Amino acid sequence: MWTLETRKKEMKSASDPRHLKRIKAVKSLFSWSFSNKLLEDQLAERVIKHKEKIDSLIEAAAPEWPIKQINRIDLAILRLATFELKIEPEEPPKVIIDEAIEIAKSFGSEKSSAFINGALGALIK
Repeated sequence: MWTLETRKKEMKSASDPRHLKRIKAVKSLFSWSFSNKLLEDQLAERVIKHKEKIDSLIEAAAPEWPIKQINRIDLAILRLATFELKIEPEEPPKVIIDEAIEIAKSFGSEKSSAFINGALGALIK
């Protein structure tokens, strides 16, 4: 039987297929932010399909940061996590937020993980 603790331990693995799928989606969303062309990633396509709703949720969660001022990698991570939290929730919020923070630590700036943690925390309240 799967417990949240088992799931969290599994999610921390760099080779976990769900983690790799999220990284691929973030990379595709980041690329899309420059060219409006997706790299044939189904998860990223579903996120973009709901972009207007997702962006309004992000703006409400981080009102001091307009969408255009959020750095593009952080925005890609926030869009994916917001999609997973609010549009197609399949994982517990803690797992989604932990994953977003881990991805931010790998690809974002020094302050990305704290910003994403704060924005997603506000989003789920």
